Amino acid sequence: MDDFNWSNPYPTTRSPLLARNVVATSHPLAAQAGLRMLHAGGNAVDAAIAAAATLTIVEPVSCGLGGDAFAILWDGHELHGLNASGPAPQAWTTEYFRQRHDGRIPSHGWDTVTVPGMVAGWVALSERFGKLPFTQLFETAIDIAQRGHLVAPVVQSKWERAIPHLKDQPGFARAFMPHGRAPHVGENFVFAEAAHTLIRIAETHGEAFYRGELAEAMASHAKQHDAALGIDDLAAFDPSWVTPITRDYGGYTVHEIPPNGQGITALIALGLIEQLDIGRFALDSADFHHCQIEAIKLAFADTYRWVADHRAMTEVTAAHLLDDHYLADRARRIDLHRAGTPEHGRPPQGGTVYLSAADESGMMVSFIQSNFHGFGSGVVVPGTGISLHNRGRGFSLDARHPNCVAPGKQPFHTIIPGFLTRDGKAQMSFGVMGANMQPQGHVQTLVRMLTYGQQPQAACDAPRWKVNSGLEVDIETTMPPDIVAELAARGHKVNTRTDSNHDFGSGQFIWKTADGYIAASDSRRDGQAVGF
Repeated sequence: MDDFNWSNPYPTTRSPLLARNVVATSHPLAAQAGLRMLHAGGNAVDAAIAAAATLTIVEPVSCGLGGDAFAILWDGHELHGLNASGPAPQAWTTEYFRQRHDGRIPSHGWDTVTVPGMVAGWVALSERFGKLPFTQLFETAIDIAQRGHLVAPVVQSKWERAIPHLKDQPGFARAFMPHGRAPHVGENFVFAEAAHTLIRIAETHGEAFYRGELAEAMASHAKQHDAALGIDDLAAFDPSWVTPITRDYGGYTVHEIPPNGQGITALIALGLIEQLDIGRFALDSADFHHCQIEAIKLAFADTYRWVADHRAMTEVTAAHLLDDHYLADRARRIDLHRAGTPEHGRPPQGGTVYLSAADESGMMVSFIQSNFHGFGSGVVVPGTGISLHNRGRGFSLDARHPNCVAPGKQPFHTIIPGFLTRDGKAQMSFGVMGANMQPQGHVQTLVRMLTYGQQPQAACDAPRWKVNSGLEVDIETTMPPDIVAELAARGHKVNTRTDSNHDFGSGQFIWKTADGYIAASDSRRDGQAVGF
């Protein structure tokens, strides 16, 4: 669909980028770090890793060196998926949390920290597909960490909001409150300890992080705080190459990482939307939005009930949830004139950063990494700059649920890279970061592009909604008031939100053409698409 409608009817500060080599991220310095690797003769994987490493320094509010990652990669011939999300420590059981936290999983602190998988993901991508020396990929990130960078507006806003919740977590204030507060917009932030850690990661190809002095520092700090993560948990971790799960939509095939992630939510919703023939409705009409909202609600109901570490999905599998007959039955439950209360079905038995890079050889990378809730656990390992995620928060303590916490088990994950192919060939790498907004963003932008022919930047800039729970739906204030009123009249409990930066996600899109790429970067973040 290179014959997009090139108009953009929405308020925007962005135009699509057209180039033969492209990097799109949520921060300009990270995008430029990736572009330097392409200029140096590297490929899209080299660019993605350089950008990802830089994002841990310039956007620490969303990702840190102690996070997880996923990727979908087109090597020029076929598609590959990478799951670099770490498992629970061996000591974690339901009894562990009942004894320590009164039968709940905390929001922050050491008892939310699973094995961080992101660094191992960088290594795996580089070893299998990279061209440049691994050490070269970290030069920009190290330089920025050592010299500092001027804090960007959206990053600063998220940083300041996190302070009251995390300032007392071990190591947080020392790392992220250099003047007893969040940095101001434009203030230089130096992260020298993280620079040293990046140097050791680069020099040892990640060995120091999982089996060397950095691993020892993490395990020692955990022990000081009576936490479970140990040196053996770190040393045992390896990321997994996986086959993406798929769903055809609008003449294309949409690819997502299989569970333990929520990418299946987008595939379920697209299957429901296709059953409803959404193209008969006018673009941006109340029917257009209502149809998608109802589909997403049903998709989430199934996801939250059945999705977990794939090894634990023995009763209901991903294939069951994507079964055509099951989706047709679920679609019949959608009332096109009234908001419904979502309930899961029973199929027949049988804080985050996203970036994308593409090069002239045809290699395309869809990559996402995260510390989960903003800065994650809030824990920062002294002397290392390693801020650790809180992915353990994603577990359940219900023994009947497939996502119930257990030793060595991967938690339910929110971060999802997306990929699009057509007739077995690469078409677009894409993603929309932002917790449970991610599959909703995938669906909303894909429907706009594939059913209505909107060009990527327009699809990215269009007003969004976000399903919360029950009948509650957040809607951006850029949505026309008459459409909002009509959705409310259908029974949706509508909340209009002005803070698009935090509530409605942020996307990066790279669409392949015959001669290059069309790239879009979301204006809801500080980032940009760059290329040559």
